[in-house]
Parts: sequence; C-alpha cells; structure tokens
Amino acid sequence: MPDPAPATVVEDTDGQGPRVCDDMTVEVALAVMAGARVGYLTVCDGDDQSTGSITLVRLAVLRDSSTYTDRIRLRDVLDGSLPSPGARSGGVGGYGRVPGVPALSC
Repeated sequence: MPDPAPATVVEDTDGQGPRVCDDMTVEVALAVMAGARVGYLTVCDGDDQSTGSITLVRLAVLRDSSTYTDRIRLRDVLDGSLPSPGARSGGVGGYGRVPGVPALSC
C-alpha cells in the first residue's frame, strides 16, 4: 500500500543539509537523517521557504521523552508548541528553541 504522505527530500546543493517539508513526522525525519548520515535537516514550508533547521540530538531527545507521539511533525517542534523534554517550565528560549541545543539557521 503506498504511503499517503511520501517523504520529500531535496538534495543539498548549498551546504545547508538535506531540505525536508515541515509536515514530515519526527520518526521519518530521524530515518532520513540516518540514511543521509547527517546531524541536521533544513526544514521548509509548503512554498519551499526555509523555516529553520532541526538537529538529530533534538529529535532524539524528543522521541525519548514522555511528550512524544508518532503524530508530531517537524513544524510542531520548530514553532515551540511542544513542551521541551527535560526542561523546566519557561525553559524554552527565543523562537521556541531549547537553550543548549544547537540550532542552525538557513
């Protein structure tokens, strides 16, 4: 049976890592990172505009947290709508980033 939401990965042409759509799930993003052997992905919206990047470390910590579900999408992680795994209340920094977790800009 075909996957209803196939993963789209655009080849890295400018040194910013593989580009993926923000509707990709965390689990699929981790698989893409493993297959591409990279530590981060550049996340894009439906108009192929970069909305940020996400690291392998951040996704792995999220996946191992009690807040994780298999429905979490990359856009949910980037917009800061999820509680930070292991962080105290108010521990999320500017733009929903967790202090101490590297985030790369595009």
